[in-house]
Amino acid sequence: MNRRTALIFYVLSVYVVVQFSWWGYHLIELTGAVVKVDALISKRVAMILGEGAVFLTLLLFGIWQIRRSIRKELKLSERQNNFLLSVTHELKTPLAANKLYIQTIAKRVLSKEQQDDILKKAIEENIRLEHMIDNILNASRLENNVLRLEKENFSLTLLIEAVAKRFNTITRSEIIKLDVSQDVQMNGDKFMIETILNNLVENALKYAGKEHDIIIYLSRQKRHIKFGVKDLGPGIQKELKPRVFQKFHRIGNEETRTQKGSGLGLFIVSELVKMHRGEIVCIDNVPNGSNFQITLEDDK
Repeated sequence: MNRRTALIFYVLSVYVVVQFSWWGYHLIELTGAVVKVDALISKRVAMILGEGAVFLTLLLFGIWQIRRSIRKELKLSERQNNFLLSVTHELKTPLAANKLYIQTIAKRVLSKEQQDDILKKAIEENIRLEHMIDNILNASRLENNVLRLEKENFSLTLLIEAVAKRFNTITRSEIIKLDVSQDVQMNGDKFMIETILNNLVENALKYAGKEHDIIIYLSRQKRHIKFGVKDLGPGIQKELKPRVFQKFHRIGNEETRTQKGSGLGLFIVSELVKMHRGEIVCIDNVPNGSNFQITLEDDK
């Protein structure tokens, strides 16, 4: 529903309410005129007024509910528009980069070291493109309830170490630090847990940058496993924290935003955590930044 349709609805709603009020006023005025003439007419008018008041109440309640739906639709439409703008840009960027890398290799005489460096960058762009497509597919599967848990026993400690090593290789740094308990085993969907970690780390890299360390932590507390990702970025305002897990939601305006992304990462994380009957919260990190903390009940 677009804004023009919403405006027409509001105008019609106001007209209906005003018209009912106007009729009610004349009916009350008529009642005063006939009350002295016929008591029966007076009772019937009172009955009509009572039924009219009930109908008007129901009408106002319906208008209020429809207004809520319209506002939700408009917000969703805005987020979808931001998503399309973002995805269009995100898909074009790695494709354009890889086209440039291939043209460079084809048209220039390069040393083996230069060729290896360009090929490495092309692979990184492909990984980025693949991850975005995976997120779009996963979001679609979640929406259609076709994604299913495939549980197995695995070492969460080793999985986190592998994720950290991969991101440190991609960023060519040691920005990802670990604070994990050794040999934490869990029963769950290994692919989903890895997807959760990948999205949280990418989110931290996106908003906190590569100037400060990002910490992946893990601990077991009896039958509960607690893990997450902490960064030292600008953090998230308190009133925005509940909305960061909504589909397509991204902070700021898409046309002026500098951070890359589709607005699907944290939505997918939240849904995958729910599938594991867990909980994810966004809390402030100390001294600054964000801390996305996940708590799972291990049913191993």
